[in-house]
Amino acid sequence: MNSTLMQLWSPTFASRPAVFIPDGPEVTYGQLQDQIEAVTDVLRAGGVRPGDPIGIVLGNNLEFLVAFLATTRARAVAAPLNPGYKSEEFRFYLEDAGAKAVIVPPGDHPAREAARQLQIPIWECGLDVHGQVFVRPTSGHSALSTQHSALDAPTPTDVALFLHTSGTTSRPKGVPLTHGNLMASIANIAATYQLTPRDRSLIVMPLFHVHGLIGATLSTLHTGGAVVVPPKFSAGTFWQVAAKYDVTWYSAVPTIHQILLGRAEQDNAPRRGLRFIRSCSSALAPAVFHQLEERFGAPVLEAYGMTEAAHQMASNPLPPGPRKPGFVGPGTGVGIAILDEQGQLLPIGTQGEVSIRGANVMHGYLNNAEANASSFCNGYFRTGDQGVLDENGYLMLTGRLKELINRGGEKISPLEVDAVLLEHPAVAEAVSFAAPDAKYGEEVHAAVVLKATATPTEIQAFCGQRLADFKVPKVIHVAKEVPRTATGKIQRRHVAAHFLKTK
Repeated sequence: MNSTLMQLWSPTFASRPAVFIPDGPEVTYGQLQDQIEAVTDVLRAGGVRPGDPIGIVLGNNLEFLVAFLATTRARAVAAPLNPGYKSEEFRFYLEDAGAKAVIVPPGDHPAREAARQLQIPIWECGLDVHGQVFVRPTSGHSALSTQHSALDAPTPTDVALFLHTSGTTSRPKGVPLTHGNLMASIANIAATYQLTPRDRSLIVMPLFHVHGLIGATLSTLHTGGAVVVPPKFSAGTFWQVAAKYDVTWYSAVPTIHQILLGRAEQDNAPRRGLRFIRSCSSALAPAVFHQLEERFGAPVLEAYGMTEAAHQMASNPLPPGPRKPGFVGPGTGVGIAILDEQGQLLPIGTQGEVSIRGANVMHGYLNNAEANASSFCNGYFRTGDQGVLDENGYLMLTGRLKELINRGGEKISPLEVDAVLLEHPAVAEAVSFAAPDAKYGEEVHAAVVLKATATPTEIQAFCGQRLADFKVPKVIHVAKEVPRTATGKIQRRHVAAHFLKTK
């Protein structure tokens, strides 16, 4: 694909509305482009050079979109991070990404402390009195380099986006995605949903995730539509905002769909009006699928995505194509195969490991030869998910080979949680695992063996000082011992089965 994020949208869209911020700025494509170019100039003047990773710690707002696109325009690598992380988490992810600088909002923020500890420049990003995005170095922080970077345009093989995906047997893995990867994925998504300049997407997913950034935002901008970007998801104002801006679709995790369903009557939610509703990042129960379609009068399209594929890999199609509850649809510009443990193709209807190939798929994890060797086989990337293809090419996911905890679309490494639990002076052993949850699909539980006195509440508070809130175990099971296999190994699925059965 001979395109980059510089060609994300057509110059012919210049006068069309691009971004609506409720109670904030509204900008056209031309105005958005001007702000991107202005911030690009600031980054280059600050010494940003091609390939430099730049941490971005911003919420869902115009500032994020401008900072992200300006970073990639400068041929640097955007490394967005969850603003809800604690200082220790920021320090790890910034250091692991090799960040040369970090862009943060005005005011105190844990990311600033992490950057100070790492001695990397801190740039502040906000809106001026005219509603224009600014990026400026904070006092006491010099430019990255005394030499300005060249004005070369990015190429399709340049890395544009760097994210982490949590590992189950090792440290989180770094995922570099090129301009070519991103543009291939964006084009696939736009084609799947037949997006046009008439579409308006209400963004409810975080922009630091590929779901919100690629799946809902950049795919809409690619086709000349507009995005409506509230600072965060609010069920109480969702339908008011949707009506005000003539929203035609939204994409979310099942948790959000269920919240909207539960409030539909009290919020006087409309019974029709959306062109479609998209669900991704976690399994959508068939019962919820039917309830959504019946209550909101729009086709519900469940999709399947992951960071390593720059988001979307499969999706149920728009009508008149068949939508199959419990399935994530056929591949969307992505080749999908089911492989056995030896990497051989399995016949239709046989369960195995879901494996993919396509222009959107990353070329390999950063500095992780072991993970690359196990993840790529016969030209396919092995997702770690288990599934089966039917005779029409529709994919059903049947489980995960990996042990990630999927809390409402947030992927949590149990090893990361274990490590924090084991830092508590009273904890001798710790094993975290996924537990079924009606709201989030899965919640974090943990089993601990104590060596001194401590209550579950105290241990949770300890974790809350070191982990983002969504990673803190909701339930801590205190036990005399953790069940092991005959060979003395701990297997999370056995631990989960033991404690969830005995609770």
